[in-house]
Amino acid sequence: MTMTELHGGDVVDERPVKPAILRGWRRKCPNCGAGPMLRGYLKVRESCPVCGEELHHHRADDGPAYLTILIVGHIMAPLILYVFTHYRPDPLVLATVFSVGTVALSLWLLPRLKGLVVAIQWAKRMHGFGRIVPGE
Repeated sequence: MTMTELHGGDVVDERPVKPAILRGWRRKCPNCGAGPMLRGYLKVRESCPVCGEELHHHRADDGPAYLTILIVGHIMAPLILYVFTHYRPDPLVLATVFSVGTVALSLWLLPRLKGLVVAIQWAKRMHGFGRIVPGE
């Protein structure tokens, strides 16, 4: 286990990033992996109902939305080009199918990416997640 020095000179153990990212993707608490991180569609809970880890420190802001746009755009743009050049569907059908697909993929990705961003902040002790808890 490696150590990290915080702003005040305190040294603490680093939190494992990969398990936190996987838990965040599943929208679970990055600390215990059991409690739900989100209350509703995108609202992050104040704390984990299972382990009590405070989650209100997050600063996800627009990051998950930008990541969603980036991923959906990189998936849909080549796909629409391929479908148009190889199958030549009616433009109204093409627009309808890809509009529904884009909205569905965006709605599916957004809460998962929000959980991922919050989990990375927790693992890296960013913002308020860096405080030292006795016994940690």
